[in-house]
Amino acid sequence: MLDRVTGMQVFSRVAALGSLSAAARALGMSQTMATKHIAAIEERLGVRLLLRTTRKLTLTEAGRRYLESVERILSEVEEAEATAAAERVEARGTLRVNAPLSFGVREIAPVMADFTRQHPAVVVDLGLSDRFVDLVEEGWDLAIRIGRMQDSSMVARRLAPCRMVVCASPDYLAEHGRPTTVRDLAGHNCLSYTLSRMQSGGRWLFGPDARVSVPVSGNLRASNGDALVAAALAGQGLIYEPTFLVSDALRDGGLVTVELNEPFIELPGIYAVHPANRLPPAKVRAFVEFLGQRFGGVPLWDRPY
Repeated sequence: MLDRVTGMQVFSRVAALGSLSAAARALGMSQTMATKHIAAIEERLGVRLLLRTTRKLTLTEAGRRYLESVERILSEVEEAEATAAAERVEARGTLRVNAPLSFGVREIAPVMADFTRQHPAVVVDLGLSDRFVDLVEEGWDLAIRIGRMQDSSMVARRLAPCRMVVCASPDYLAEHGRPTTVRDLAGHNCLSYTLSRMQSGGRWLFGPDARVSVPVSGNLRASNGDALVAAALAGQGLIYEPTFLVSDALRDGGLVTVELNEPFIELPGIYAVHPANRLPPAKVRAFVEFLGQRFGGVPLWDRPY
């Protein structure tokens, strides 16, 4: 009796390639054996699965329905085998990681040395961009994303919180005064990050669930947070940025926190995101686990200034 799983593999390849000979070559068997597998399936099922012409093979309606089930079964077989072997699979190969520019430079790049020492068979291709990338279309294994996760087709692991803070340089506050309420912001030069919905349209959001919307204006808008930090350090105005961007400046006194009468918002978090493979590659699992350990608990940027 011919092996049923092998028969399914033959049928799947024939459907994909449109040729018994091509399927046989791809599977490393003779065309005669491939033909026997197809014949055995059709005899067992009692239906015609393939229509044979002089040029190619096409699927019947029954063949199309059978193919859907076959592909699901073969996928589950592969997953079962991969799961059994997962503990001995070494993280290796090229790991393509995309991260927001500022966070990637400040927090991801500095830990790469430790990760590659732990996993010497992995080569990291680190892409830095504030653009929202399509992981599948652009071939990324993993992305670091900040804020709300909206794509349910992705697996997301929360790595760290992402708190926001309003701050300015001591020189700016000495010259223009210190706001004490969110309404006071209307009289200040507020420098905004254009890629954030929390700061778009000339409004900053505060309070629980970002329910308090405050109109602001300023003479600088930028699509990069570090550019706004540099402007604030030079005394240009107030900024409303994540603590990972301003923690160094707050510690050394270049910037000071401006406390207001509404709480600063906290974004849902910083996440590692990857396509929803049932069993992601070992290199992806290793990197996500590494980041989870590195950023877990209270991250360095949120420890007391």
